[in-house]
Amino acid sequence: MPVQLGFRDRKRRLPVRRARRGVLTDKAIKRAVSAGELTVKPFEPAMLRPAALSLRLGHEAFSLATTGPVDIADRSTYPELVPKELDAQGRLAVEPGEVVLAPTLEKIGLSENLVGLVDGTSDYARLGISVVLCGQVSPGFGRGKLAVITLEIVNHLRHPVLLYPETRICNLMLFASTGSEQPYDVMPHNYSSDHAVAASRLADHVRRN
Repeated sequence: MPVQLGFRDRKRRLPVRRARRGVLTDKAIKRAVSAGELTVKPFEPAMLRPAALSLRLGHEAFSLATTGPVDIADRSTYPELVPKELDAQGRLAVEPGEVVLAPTLEKIGLSENLVGLVDGTSDYARLGISVVLCGQVSPGFGRGKLAVITLEIVNHLRHPVLLYPETRICNLMLFASTGSEQPYDVMPHNYSSDHAVAASRLADHVRRN
């Protein structure tokens, strides 16, 4: 005969079910890494936050340079990715109003059961720096091959801001889900195997009349 649960027993079990489909805490992130649901290279336990994993700034960076209007359907009008050199002290200078694309130091891979959300930190926001303009990391991103996350860094101040590669620059929040029927890495024209900054592939999705 099935065991009947009392009201108090059912009440105790509900939070467990919700936690399986909610945000991953530091303990759950470590379990996801151990289970192979999340791959992070290099993985540093010190980068764990209470409910996120911090990621660090990589060594390359590119400024978006335009020469005229950008037509999203015409790849020839897209901004040029101009490499930015570090200064003599190894710092990356982000000029006022400049948009810089830079990879994370870490390469990551998510299973089809995980969803990520990348966001900047309060430390950078208080210096007038936006780190992430597009924060969704879809299920299956980097699965198998691993991939960097490209950051879109903007300086809102009137003077340059100097950044340091290998320094914590953003947080990756992770959420458990019921699983994706079509993971991101099997979708066309994705960024799921990028090991460096890549130009926009929006033109591949736009139909011209």
